[in-house]
Amino acid sequence: MVMSAQEIAEKSSAGLDAKDAAARSLGIVVEAVSPGTAQLRMPITPDKLNGHGMCHGGLIFALADTAFAHACNSYNQRVVAQHCSVSFMAPGMPGDVLTAQAREVHHAGRSGIYDIEIRNCSGEVIAQFRGHSRTIKGQYFEDTQ
Repeated sequence: MVMSAQEIAEKSSAGLDAKDAAARSLGIVVEAVSPGTAQLRMPITPDKLNGHGMCHGGLIFALADTAFAHACNSYNQRVVAQHCSVSFMAPGMPGDVLTAQAREVHHAGRSGIYDIEIRNCSGEVIAQFRGHSRTIKGQYFEDTQ
C-alpha cells in the first residue's frame, strides 16, 4: 500500500509523540501536522510561571522546539535539532493557551531550516523561533513503498 505524504507525516508525528514524555508532562498537544509543518498548543498553568508571574521562557522554547520536531520529523526520517534560537516579544500570561505554528523554510539533503511562531489566545505573536535540523539514522516505521 502506498501512503500519501500526509499519511506519512501523521504516522511519523504519532511515532515521535508516543515517546515524548517531556511534551506530555508540559501538556503539549499536537493539533495538526503535514509534510514540513506542525501546529501544537500548550496551556499556561500555574506550574509554568516564573518569578515574575509569567510563563517561563524555557517552557515557551520547549513548545517551539516540540513544534519544530514534529515539522522536521514529518518525512519518516529521524531528525534532531542542530541549532535553535528564540526571540521573545511579549510574555505568556497565566491561563492563556499558546499555539506554536511551525513551517519548513528549506529542506535539502540532511539539513533543514524551520520557522516557528508562538501566539497567545489573542493571536499576538509572543515569540519567534528558528531551528536548523539534521537528519540522523532511523525511521518511525518501516517504509514499504
